[in-house]
Amino acid sequence: MMDVGSSALKRMPMVPERAKLHLVMTLWQFGYAGNHIILRSALNMGISKIVFPLYRNAIALFVLAPSAYFSEKNDRPPLTTSILIEFFLLGFIGITCNHGSYLLGLDKTSPTFASATENIVPAVTFLIAALLRIEQVHLNRKDGRAKVLGTAASVAGASLITLYKGPAIYTPNSHLHHQSRVLLSLGDDEGENWTLGCIYLIVHCLCWSSWIVLQAPLLKKYPARLSATSYSCFFSVLQFLAIAAYFEKDSQAWQVHSSAELFSIFYTGLVASAMGFAVQTWVVDRAGPVFVSVYLPVQTLLVAVMASVVLGEEFYLGGVIGAVLIVAGLYLVVWGKSEESKFAMQKASIPSMPENKKRKCPSRSPLIQPLITSFSE
Repeated sequence: MMDVGSSALKRMPMVPERAKLHLVMTLWQFGYAGNHIILRSALNMGISKIVFPLYRNAIALFVLAPSAYFSEKNDRPPLTTSILIEFFLLGFIGITCNHGSYLLGLDKTSPTFASATENIVPAVTFLIAALLRIEQVHLNRKDGRAKVLGTAASVAGASLITLYKGPAIYTPNSHLHHQSRVLLSLGDDEGENWTLGCIYLIVHCLCWSSWIVLQAPLLKKYPARLSATSYSCFFSVLQFLAIAAYFEKDSQAWQVHSSAELFSIFYTGLVASAMGFAVQTWVVDRAGPVFVSVYLPVQTLLVAVMASVVLGEEFYLGGVIGAVLIVAGLYLVVWGKSEESKFAMQKASIPSMPENKKRKCPSRSPLIQPLITSFSE
């Protein structure tokens, strides 16, 4: 799927690399925003929180594997035991734990809160990358201090969402919204379960961030992107199959009971999983993990609009304040990255070079090149 899309982008010579990256990430955010709403409705239909992600990722594997086999059969590096172990761990962290904890969290909260909590992913991604020395932190410069402060603000916002729900500050009252809420209830409003749901969502964000960061060094050793994604998805399907076989004894849970359930499985499998895995892996390979994560606030806005219009979801004070802190922290991190890029470009221009050679050097994107440089060190 993504191989076809990336090939189409390559055939657009007039579109610069940076524009392609922005275009792909923006389009995917629209598809991923619908994932929150569709999964919420699937949960209310009574789908199994273990069997559903098994079917979802089996569909993603069915789409990704043939494309990876035919498009990369001449470029795939040989598999080693250590590479297979890394694929297994990536599947476990980035898919099995990621999807499982998300469903558990969404089941006890709401689409908007689940989406808002995911805004900590950029800051957590930066933090993990810094701990692994993939991302550089310079506390003696303003860009380093901004990134650290932004990380702290995002964590504070996520903690506020978890610990404080607050009063409803917006409640749709139309008859249409009332009918929507009857058909698609938004989750458990009990305080204890809401807090537990938010904790599950924090775990989901940690797993997602870890998966994004750990792909960068793996893709250097195994540059066949679709094959790497397919192997990770394959191991995740095996993991979900083992978990479901052990815990889900009810035969009804393994059956698809309606066309709506079938649509939910195919949408999440094709858009959220197959397209999502391929898009993120492709962008991580070209621009690094931080570039991928900074787009998540786009889908938060889209989910909030969808949930309010389609489901009549209420907005709570704690969520609004927490979301403001998360977004403020996010843009502090982004601003810090921008300043860091400027500093890197100035530093790179210091070494002397003959003027005629300078003119022959191809120009690099001011956004992409510093990221590539920082992740290749």
